Amino acid sequence: MQVKRPIGVFDSGIGGLTVFRSIAEQLPGYDYLYFGDNSRAPYGDRSFNTIHQYTWECVQWMFAQGCPLVVLACNTASAKALRTIQQRDMPGKHDDKKVLGVIRPTAEVIGNYTKTNKIGVLGTKGTVQSGSYAIEIKKFFPEVQVYQQACPLWVPLIENGEYEKPAADAYVKLYLDQIMEQAPDIDTLLLACTHYPLLQDKIKAYLPPHVNVVAQGDIVAHSLVYYLQRHTEIEEQLTQGGSRQFFTTTDDTADFDQHASMFSPEPVKSVYVAMK
Repeated sequence: MQVKRPIGVFDSGIGGLTVFRSIAEQLPGYDYLYFGDNSRAPYGDRSFNTIHQYTWECVQWMFAQGCPLVVLACNTASAKALRTIQQRDMPGKHDDKKVLGVIRPTAEVIGNYTKTNKIGVLGTKGTVQSGSYAIEIKKFFPEVQVYQQACPLWVPLIENGEYEKPAADAYVKLYLDQIMEQAPDIDTLLLACTHYPLLQDKIKAYLPPHVNVVAQGDIVAHSLVYYLQRHTEIEEQLTQGGSRQFFTTTDDTADFDQHASMFSPEPVKSVYVAMK
């Protein structure tokens, strides 16, 4: 039996499934392993050191399962842990593996969506405080002004399955009003958290029709396609058996499976992983 070497997709919870779906649609033949650290979600309000610790623990676990490539489908982890993992943790220990994030590929293209050169970034407290998007977007689109708004209640609403209920509308409108007050001529809003596409219909309902609402799934997937074309040393390690494996750190796997099934063409049967 051939040993699986899947593409790993990591998130603090269920939000990364939005990215996983896009990647699997654009690269359907590969084996995949999705890992959600649901028991310790949300990451957004945690310290830099804690986010790095949790993310690195999960990445190492995915390496141990055979993943030569891990995508951090979590903006908070990408903002606060990715660089340390790439520059400090991996060299000399995991030189044959790669860990990628979602911020850089998004920053490379987001400026193409705006006509007013004013972009709003909606993210967790951790992502906003890091300033990662403002820094990265300026590298590619120096003329674009970036406004940020933390939305600390959105991830808990999503992780607890409350996002479709009418009570969630007030919290959606609250943060949208705050970002649009910063600059009324913002014409592009980036959902800088992979959980937020689950609120996309509600978000659009409270915005003028000319405002673009940009999710990251397809952007990250497109970037990964080109990455594998350029980095054949990684692509050649990946196996293509079309398998999908799901793991979660919550012992309520039935709840995880219910959410995950929304993003998978087949029923999901996840496996519980205990983290220290």
